[in-house]
This record gives sequence, C-alpha cells and structure tokens, in this order.
Amino acid sequence: MYISVHNRIGVSSRDELKQDSQPLVEKVTTVNFAFTEEQEELRSFIRSFMEEKSAEATVRELMETDDGYDAAVWSQMAEQLGLQSMIIPEEYGGQGFGYVELGIALEEMGRSLLCAPFFSTVVLAGNAIIHSGNEDAKAALLPGIADGSTIATMALAEASGRWDAEGITIEASGTGDGATITGEKMFVTDGGTANLFVVAARAEGGIHLYTVDGDATGLSRENLSTMDQTRKQARITFDGTPASHLCDTNDFSYSLRSST
Repeated sequence: MYISVHNRIGVSSRDELKQDSQPLVEKVTTVNFAFTEEQEELRSFIRSFMEEKSAEATVRELMETDDGYDAAVWSQMAEQLGLQSMIIPEEYGGQGFGYVELGIALEEMGRSLLCAPFFSTVVLAGNAIIHSGNEDAKAALLPGIADGSTIATMALAEASGRWDAEGITIEASGTGDGATITGEKMFVTDGGTANLFVVAARAEGGIHLYTVDGDATGLSRENLSTMDQTRKQARITFDGTPASHLCDTNDFSYSLRSST
C-alpha cells in the first residue's frame, strides 16, 4: 500500500493557481506502508508454527488448565523462532527488531488464539524494563525474557479495575533493592505463572515501578475466573514483599516518548 503526497511548488493560493499559466512543478513524496519481503517471510514462518502448535483443539485443552499454556511450546517459541527476544536489544541477548515485527507476531498469535504468556512477558513487562532507563535492571532481567526462561507480567490494576493513575493505591516503602510492597493487585495477566512482576505502587514523589521475584516472601496469588480463558488472570497479594526499585513513572514516560 502506498500513499503519495503531492506538493505544488510556487503556488501559495487558489488565486495564484488560476492566474499562473506556467506549467506547475509537482513534487511527489512516496510513503511505503507495505511489509517488506523479509517481514512477510517472518509472518509466514510464525503462521506455520502457530498452525501446528495452536490448533483449535489444543487451545480448548489449554483453556481448561490452571497454567493456561504449554511450557514445551513456550520453549520452542524462544529456541526455534526467537519470538521472546524480538524487541530485546542485542546487548541484552535479543534481536533488536522493531514494533512492526512485533506487530506481525502478535497478529499471527491472535489469529491462532495462542495460549501463552507472550503479551504479558514481552509487550507489558519487557517493554517496561526496556524503557525504564535502569541499566542494571535491564542487564539483569532482559536476558531471561529473551531466552524464554522468564515469564513476566505487569501488576497495575487493583480492586477498582481502573487502569489510570488514580486507580493505583498500594504503597511501597524503602528505597533501592531494600523496598517492600504491601497491597493487592487484580486482573494480573498470567499472574498465576509469572516468575517476575513489574508492580506499580505509590511511594514518595508519586507512582513508581518495582520488580518482584515470583517466589518472594509475602507474595501470594489466586487465579481468577474470567470470560476469556485463553489469557489467564490472577489476584496478587503483597504483604511486606521485598521489591527492587525499577524507575519512577516520570523517567519511564520520558524514555517511552523519546523512543517514538
């Protein structure tokens, strides 16, 4: 698909256009919105994998399980296709692709109703860590996402179900790696199986993001019964749970804006 933008040089108004009997010079700028050949090959490769690993019968079976995904397929996604590493920068074990390639992968996963913690791990938590500006956290956490050993998610919403800043009420205390979090998060995507949480909590100066290990003390989880069982959700409770400060949301917003 192409869009051509035509600018007529030397004509500043309709009146001038009517009066000007000289030939007009036309400048054409072409913007290409088509996928490249390499991107279409990527789509074809992912589609073939999904058709084999995420058939309708398989989806229905996984919807009935507590974990909601096949661990072997998750490993194959990382080892054979490198899907978890797509947008992870190369210096952290990733491939450094952009969001067009990520969009292609998500389209094909959606087409086959893939039951896997990809959205929570890569799109939510992975992106948050990438744009956190915290180099130590990126070096420590992104390689695990890239190689598929980490299942991560973001814990944002609470009992109110709101996704905006006003809906975040749980609090963190302490600083750096010595922080703790107390409170409850709801509707946490793949929260029942995640071994890494990126948690939004209130602290001095506003809302901050923290990382919490899935086996941290004081953390408990409960799967929720929701309409869409292709994407499991959970209630996560923190009771003085150890956490590491990732970034404040002002730094996060600046990094995200600067990358787009």
